[in-house]
Amino acid sequence: MKTDAHNTGTDLTGADLRGADIRNAYMRGADLTGAILTGADLTGADLRGAILTGADLTGADLTGADLRGAILRDADIRDAYMRGANLRGANLRVAILTGADLRDADIRNAYMRGAILTGADLTGADLRGADLWNVKIDNTIGIDPILLKPNH
Repeated sequence: MKTDAHNTGTDLTGADLRGADIRNAYMRGADLTGAILTGADLTGADLRGAILTGADLTGADLTGADLRGAILRDADIRDAYMRGANLRGANLRVAILTGADLRDADIRNAYMRGAILTGADLTGADLRGADLWNVKIDNTIGIDPILLKPNH
């Protein structure tokens, strides 16, 4: 399914978009709370300020996606491809990012308290200013444990 989405602030709460081809979609500020996006192709999508609380993004391709200021609280982002994604200032509190590919992602100033990054690859990711309190990093690649200490 190929979608040429141009959905500024659109309400897509609970939408079933599994496997959808929504590359380069303009979904700025869209409400995707609880949406099912497993295996969806969101390469290069503009999701700035989008609400993805509790969304299922398992195995989704978010390579180069713009998620600045997006809310991904409680989202399941396991095994997602997020290489080069912009997550600056995003809320990823208690998000599950197990096995996610976050290489070269911009995660500056993101709120990630309690997120699960087990087995994720953060090689080259920029985590400056990110709130990493209580983040789970077992078998995570490319993260400096010093970042997880208070005052860093």
